[in-house]
Amino acid sequence: MTAALWILAAYLLGATPTSYLAAKLGRGIDLREHGSKNLGATNVYRVLGWKYAIPVGLVDLAKGAAPVALFGRWAAGPDWFPVTLGLAAVLGHVYSPYVRFQGGKGVATAAGVFLALAPLALAISLPAWGLTLWLTGYVSASSLVAVALFPLWVRLTVPGAPHVFWASVALALLIVYSHRSNIRRLLAGTENRFRTRKGVAA
Repeated sequence: MTAALWILAAYLLGATPTSYLAAKLGRGIDLREHGSKNLGATNVYRVLGWKYAIPVGLVDLAKGAAPVALFGRWAAGPDWFPVTLGLAAVLGHVYSPYVRFQGGKGVATAAGVFLALAPLALAISLPAWGLTLWLTGYVSASSLVAVALFPLWVRLTVPGAPHVFWASVALALLIVYSHRSNIRRLLAGTENRFRTRKGVAA
């Protein structure tokens, strides 16, 4: 396969709408019409509970890790190529052609990318994410804090990989952009808290 085809494969894998499929196949609902209307694991939890949210989150994580760890190895490209595959996977998740380019926020899939590229930086980010969630109750706020700090952890833990650092900056900016509606709600005091779960009738 050519480099372009590997990138396309990473994009299409990342674009697989895990949360949409879980809600549609499991409960017969369109997740875009419930809860926050976002196709992410947090909204799956709000609407359907942990039974659905945990598998969705793990698959979204794998959608980011697999292109980097597997496609990158199979393609046997230059050092920066796995990073490009990871970026393509996250873009696919956020802008999925399968659901009219209305994907998720990209946090779990980006975490999968860096699970393969910079696992120590990802591990350092988890306490900041968890602490912010505990203090505020907002997943969006915890995600924004974690991604804002993440390039720093990448710089410290993998200083010899500038392409990984710049990928972390690019994905941080993309995730902040994908959270723009959450930021507006946070500023207005109308953002949904993680602790609030509103399910749908069986």
